[in-house]
Amino acid sequence: MVEKINSCIQQHYNYNTTINPVVKPQQPANNSPVVNFDSNKASVIFGNSTVNTEIRTQLSNREEKKKYSDITSSLDKNSRKVLETLLKNGVLLNSKSNDNSTVLDNLHKILTEPRAQGLDNIGILKDTIATVAYPFLITQQFGNIPNQFKQSAIQMNGGNPNDINVQQSGTCVAASTEFKLAKQMPAEFARLAKDISSPQLSSQRNIKLDNLADNTLTGIWLLNAFEIPFKMNNYNDAILTFAPDKNAIIRAQIQTADKDPYERTPLDVLMQSTFMQIGSQQSYNSLTDKRTGKFNQNDKGLIEFEKTFTESVVFDKNILSVTYQTVDENARLIGYETDLNTMKKHLTTALDMGENIIIGYTQTDANNIIINGHEITIVGYKQNKDGKLTFICNDTDDDISKPIEYNEDYLLPKIHHAALPKEVVEADMNVVPTWVEGIAMFKEMKKQAVA
Repeated sequence: MVEKINSCIQQHYNYNTTINPVVKPQQPANNSPVVNFDSNKASVIFGNSTVNTEIRTQLSNREEKKKYSDITSSLDKNSRKVLETLLKNGVLLNSKSNDNSTVLDNLHKILTEPRAQGLDNIGILKDTIATVAYPFLITQQFGNIPNQFKQSAIQMNGGNPNDINVQQSGTCVAASTEFKLAKQMPAEFARLAKDISSPQLSSQRNIKLDNLADNTLTGIWLLNAFEIPFKMNNYNDAILTFAPDKNAIIRAQIQTADKDPYERTPLDVLMQSTFMQIGSQQSYNSLTDKRTGKFNQNDKGLIEFEKTFTESVVFDKNILSVTYQTVDENARLIGYETDLNTMKKHLTTALDMGENIIIGYTQTDANNIIINGHEITIVGYKQNKDGKLTFICNDTDDDISKPIEYNEDYLLPKIHHAALPKEVVEADMNVVPTWVEGIAMFKEMKKQAVA
C-alpha cells in the first residue's frame, strides 16, 4: 500500500435516503463526465479542515524525537518516506483529536502497545500511516475467506455457511465516514485506529448532546434509541463507547493473513464495522455484511437518518442531512426541493468552509423510479472554461485509489441528500432536523407494530 502512495502523496494530500446504499452504481458510459484527476488542468478548491495557522512541522522536544525515531526504525524505506512527508506537511503533529493527542502519539502507541489477537503492530501502523497520508486508498471491498479461516467464520456465524461470501458491500456510508475522518481529522482517526485495534477493541468519545438535538433529553433519547453505550459527564457532555461488532475481528484477521489488491485493510474492516455498528443500533454483522435494527427494514447499508446520526457523533458536530430530491411513495423521482443552482451554492459554500461533503446519489430507470443509491464524498471543485463546475469526488467502491471528477450537469440532478452545516442552508430551505424526522418515524413504526 505505501508504495502506491509515494507517487501520489505530494500531489494530492493537501488538496483538499431514505436511500439504502446496497449495490454499486454503474460507472457512467464512455462519454460520461468521469475522468482521472489531474490537478494541472485547472485551479481547484478543496475542502480540507486540517489546514490551520498552528501547523507544526518540527519535532519540538526529546519525547517527540524519541517517538519519531522508534517509529522510523521499525519501518521500511517507503513507509519512512511517507512518515517524513506527514511531518513536513504538518499532519504528523496535528492534535485535532478527542484527547488532544497527536498523530505521532497514536502511531507510537500502535507500535509499542499490544494489538488485538491476530493483528500485527507493524501492519496496523503502516495502514494508519498510509491512510492518513492518502485517504483515497480506503475501500469497501470485502475479501474472500481462505480455507484456513472458513470453519472459524462459519462457527462465528452460528453454523451458517451461506451468507459469509460477501459479493457486494453495503458499507459505503461507513467507508465514506472513514475517509472523511482520515482526511479532516487525522489525529482522531489515528486515535480511533489505536483503540479499536487494541485488545479492548473499543474507543471512548466525548460529545456534546446539543450537537445531536436541540435539548439534552432528546439527545439522550437518540443515544438510547441507537443503543450506543454511553455515560453522562454533565448535563450536556456524554462519553460514548465506539466498537466494531464481535465478528469484525475475524474479518480483520483474514485481511491480515490474506489481503488481495483492492481489498480492505484490517484497519478498514475495523473502522467500517465500528461506524456500521453506530448507525445500525449495534446490530451489524461483519461476516455477512448484514444488519437488523429498528429503523431500517433492509438488511444492508444505512438509511439517511442512521447515516446522519453516525456522522454527528463521530465528528461531534451538528450535521444536517439536506434532502434535495422529491420522491413519491412509489420511489419515483418527481422533482427537487430547490433549484440546482441553489444546491450548487450550498455545496461550494461548504467546501469553501473546509468541509468534505458526504452525499447520497441515486440512479433511476426509464420511468424515473429510483433503482439504486450510493454514498460518495465531494472533496473539492474547479471551474471550467464554460463557467460550469467540475466536482472532485471520492468513491470507496470504484477500485480507483485516487479522486474522480463529475461535472455539475451529471452529478447535481442525481444528489438525493447531502450532509451540510446548518448555516449553509438555513437561509434558502426550511430543513427539518434529522432527529425530528427520526423520532416521528420511530413513533409511527411503534404504532404500526401495535396495530
